[in-house]
Amino acid sequence: MLILLNKPYDVLCQFTDGDGRQTLADLVPVKGVYPAGRLDRDSEGLVVLTDDGAMQARIADPRHKLEKVYLAQVEGVLTDGALARLRSGVTLNDGHSLPAGARAVAEPDWLWPRLPPIRVRKSVPDGWIELTLREGRNRQVRRMCAAVGLPCLRLIRWRVGDWSLQGLAPGEWRQG
Repeated sequence: MLILLNKPYDVLCQFTDGDGRQTLADLVPVKGVYPAGRLDRDSEGLVVLTDDGAMQARIADPRHKLEKVYLAQVEGVLTDGALARLRSGVTLNDGHSLPAGARAVAEPDWLWPRLPPIRVRKSVPDGWIELTLREGRNRQVRRMCAAVGLPCLRLIRWRVGDWSLQGLAPGEWRQG
């Protein structure tokens, strides 16, 4: 079984939590499935869940280099230099990242409002980047953006391999 979920902001990417925070169990009433990869609590977007351990490993294990596409709203001026650095890989505290696909994009017209809204500073510009990664380190997109001087304000995973968020509102899921 394969489930595609649009994980909302402030939901833990696990099924249990001893502190009473919202988890995947509050959204997906299916037993025996587990996330293939994780999204941080402050990130939104596509989570693939499956009951197939081999498939879970193929999706989550960086050795398989499955493409993951993210949309990041970043603070600062998007420059060709910053995008070029992301494309060539950046040095993080746990080593150099693999090169990433990186391009400036317009704010998606399908975007839902985030609750709570991001902080907006009128004196600081922001923009959107589409990043394509083939590895999955902890908070990698946020750390890569910060390394090139573009702190991440909002992060949405749009696609994992051939699966996308297309047609899923926050909190909605469907079988893949």
